[in-house]
Amino acid sequence: MSVLQVGALAPAFTLLDQDGVEQSLKDYKGSWVLLYFYPKDDTPGCTTEACTFRDALPSFSTVDAVVLGISKDSVSSHKKFAEKYALPFRLLADTEHVVISEYGFWQPKKFMGREFLGTVRSSVLLAPDGSIAKIYENVKAAEHAALVLADLQQLRAKE
Repeated sequence: MSVLQVGALAPAFTLLDQDGVEQSLKDYKGSWVLLYFYPKDDTPGCTTEACTFRDALPSFSTVDAVVLGISKDSVSSHKKFAEKYALPFRLLADTEHVVISEYGFWQPKKFMGREFLGTVRSSVLLAPDGSIAKIYENVKAAEHAALVLADLQQLRAKE
């Protein structure tokens, strides 16, 4: 369960992207930003989700929105993943899961009878002023991009 609230300012952060370049949330002020949190590079669900965002990126651009993926994987893992699937957006490495935890998406999970802590597939849509416009929890990988785009188009129409 996310600890965030719609309307609140998003927690600030700086993380390295797949090229080892620092990316700070404040650098994206003035744009709509989708922070999507995912469990692991190059796994079936995460690949599906990343590729749907890749394929929908032109539509995100038309509504002045930036997509940033965040997982606990390393810079080098992100680089391989981005290159393998031609991902045109930034993947941010949160290897100590500090940002994932701060956003409330580092949670208990179960897989094959085993319990562990991990990233719950979720995202946060930020308005141009840095406030949280929408929170998406436990999303379906294949449907996520379309859902966010529909919400973005609705939100932009109200501007």
